[in-house]
Amino acid sequence: MTTTYNHRRTTDSYPTRGTTEAMMPRRDPVVWSTPDTPGPLGRAGLLDFERTGFTTVDTLLGPDEVALYRAELDRLVRDPAIRSDERAVVEPTSHDIRSVFEVHRISEVFASLVRDERVVGAARQILGSDVYVHQSRINVKPGFGASGFYWHSDFETWHAEDGLPRMRAVSVSIALTDNHATNGSLMIIPGSHRTFLSCAGETPRDNYKKSLRMQEAGTPSNEAITALSEPNGIRLITGRSGSATWFDCNCMHGSGDNITPYPRSNVFLVFNSVENTAAEPFAAPARRPAFVGARDFTPVR
Repeated sequence: MTTTYNHRRTTDSYPTRGTTEAMMPRRDPVVWSTPDTPGPLGRAGLLDFERTGFTTVDTLLGPDEVALYRAELDRLVRDPAIRSDERAVVEPTSHDIRSVFEVHRISEVFASLVRDERVVGAARQILGSDVYVHQSRINVKPGFGASGFYWHSDFETWHAEDGLPRMRAVSVSIALTDNHATNGSLMIIPGSHRTFLSCAGETPRDNYKKSLRMQEAGTPSNEAITALSEPNGIRLITGRSGSATWFDCNCMHGSGDNITPYPRSNVFLVFNSVENTAAEPFAAPARRPAFVGARDFTPVR
């Protein structure tokens, strides 16, 4: 299957959103450099990432840095102009802000975090090239009812709806509050990054307007999640504020509702290789807006 755009031709190595669900082996490297490539994650971190699809850093940010970024998150969430911006996503029931996208463009404070060598250096180390920001957002999961997000592979969405050709993107979730076992923390299926799940069903037009609140297109069946979980189970990612989790774009992951009094707030950054820039969507009628899937491929400096 091929997609034509701007007189160039891109082979679809990961067809999805067809009539049936199917699993296929990953066709791309996980780590695009060598284990001895210098960088913030070190050899052990790269090997862990290669094996499981993710790696955690117990202390990426110190307490003063956490306070700075948390204050900026709180400022953005309270700003009426942000709430009325299309880049803000609100909870369907409480109408509290759930996410704010493109925060590295809205806020110089978060832009500085993107440029931090502890962050962008690790992305370069994993992807083996210069990188740009495909997506950035703050996730706010207030207590007493903030909804979760069902199982999904980010790459399946970014491939289908944004046109990322290959699995050469990486995400980092940086905790700005403590992530407990009880407040809706991230769950990842270890080893799932090595299998691409081709999902069934067509992508509705302007699907992003619904999927940013509750994803339906591109979600796996119960049978698929069971099969992916059987070899290695499911890992719940917890950690103190300032900790971080790097995970591969094809990791199957999700999170539950937060019904505790304790909020869970994170900043979420997605780096894509400059050698893997977005084409036209492979399985959607139109591109998503740039604040969801960037079309500016300028390397982070």
